[in-house]
Amino acid sequence: MPKAIRIHRNGGPEELKWEDVEVGAPAAGEARVRHHAIGLNFLDVYNRTGLYKLPMPSGLGQEGAGVVEAVGSGVTDIKAGDRVAYAGGPVGAYSEVRNMPADRLVKLPDGVSFEQGASMMLKGMTAQYLIKRTYKIQPGQTIVLHAAAGGVGLILSQWARALGVHVIGVVGSDEKAAVARAHGCAHTVVSSRENLPQRVKEITGGQGVPVVYDSVGKDTWTLSLDCLQPLGMMVSFGSASGPLPPINAAELASRGSLFFTRPTLNTYAAKRVDLLASANDLFDAVLTGKVKIEINQRYALRDAAQAHRDLEARKTTGSTILTV
Repeated sequence: MPKAIRIHRNGGPEELKWEDVEVGAPAAGEARVRHHAIGLNFLDVYNRTGLYKLPMPSGLGQEGAGVVEAVGSGVTDIKAGDRVAYAGGPVGAYSEVRNMPADRLVKLPDGVSFEQGASMMLKGMTAQYLIKRTYKIQPGQTIVLHAAAGGVGLILSQWARALGVHVIGVVGSDEKAAVARAHGCAHTVVSSRENLPQRVKEITGGQGVPVVYDSVGKDTWTLSLDCLQPLGMMVSFGSASGPLPPINAAELASRGSLFFTRPTLNTYAAKRVDLLASANDLFDAVLTGKVKIEINQRYALRDAAQAHRDLEARKTTGSTILTV
């Protein structure tokens, strides 16, 4: 019987249980996927702790890559034997085998491995919509990116550099600063000992930046606003330090008519046409060498609890995968 990681209540990494699961034939519109690799994301931590609620008991994980074993009725553009990857859709990627809505699956091109697919789909398509749709960055601009040595950070930094944009990467240590600079950041700020708004003003000649991409949340809210120029955009796409405080619209006005948005991949890729466009843009960036996908940590799927501990302790950089 296939195995999967499941949780029966919210809590710490110890709540992740290695269990037998039944996986039947795919229903209409579904495909059964045998995973080769699974992506680890901070979103999984939010689901485990209950910050983002799931009905219990539940699987975890929203990113994986593998081979299609069978398809249900009505599925036409995916077939058995296809190499596929996905990000988003129903939780449950922490499994050896699962059934997935076929319209959430994307065929992996030659030249992209299962491990790369599992490690880059959620992070890479997040980076894609952030810099191409949420706020379309332009050559010559300078932007601020928090968690620049993380999974999204390393992809976004490389992609932005290829587009002629200067990235100020915010990191937690000198070691992570070196990683961020090696992956496209023109400048780095170590948050534990440097004043971020002051450094941004120094780098930009007092102008500030047009956009801040912030996945940290509560701890960096005011700092991020202090980095923006008038009419700038605050893009909050994560809550690693906790949810944001209630937003005061008057504060955005007084700081220069700032914009604020809280985007999600599920919204930006809700339509299959948008999902395919985003994935294909990402594949092109990887295959042409603009973005290199580096997997810095690997854990066996059954050791997912340790992977969560290391992720929360900020011991990881770049992409991390669970192997089957």
